[in-house]
Amino acid sequence: MTHAIWTPRTIGTNCELPVRITRSLLGYGVLAGPFYVIVSVVQGLTRSGFDFTRHPWSVLANGDLGWIQTTNLILTGLMVLAAAVGMRQLLKGGVGGTWGPGLIGAFGLSMVASGIFPADPVPGFPSDIVNLAMPTMANTLHFAFGAIGFVCFAIATFVIARRFAGLGWATYSRITGVAFLLSFGAMAAGPGVGILIFTAGVLAAFTWLATTSVRFYRGADR
Repeated sequence: MTHAIWTPRTIGTNCELPVRITRSLLGYGVLAGPFYVIVSVVQGLTRSGFDFTRHPWSVLANGDLGWIQTTNLILTGLMVLAAAVGMRQLLKGGVGGTWGPGLIGAFGLSMVASGIFPADPVPGFPSDIVNLAMPTMANTLHFAFGAIGFVCFAIATFVIARRFAGLGWATYSRITGVAFLLSFGAMAAGPGVGILIFTAGVLAAFTWLATTSVRFYRGADR
């Protein structure tokens, strides 16, 4: 048995404006990933000392140009939150219509918090940093909020997968959730493979968010 991805009480039945608003909000779910990735990659390629195999993107928030990555994290988080609101409007009253969007929204808020509380500099980046004696409170909060966000996102993929029961999209959602969560743990492996796995997990998560937002977007007026 399969579940419809929207309820019979769709918001666009008698009014075009709510549909347009919901679609606009879902559109941010498509934009969030490319925005975050492009801004991060451009900085990684142009800022002295940054190494994609040794440094997570969040450390770009350090240095004279750190405000760019801080802004990137906050704006991306707000886009994810907007997409969550759009999902809530569309899925309200249906399977996973409360917890799914709510957990996606929590992930968005965790990105905003991670932007407000930056990660500490790491050896090699910024280039004049050797090592810190101990983590700062901001660094601790950064990773704490990040961990909460990753767990929320992973659970959300399972909750939303219930709406696609019996379809390949449900399997794709669950695989993405597991991969995303494991990629966060891979950071413990340190520079090299650990960082690359973490980056792959982030890319997988934003790809899922974008494609799922598109799927919901197409059903917003039905």
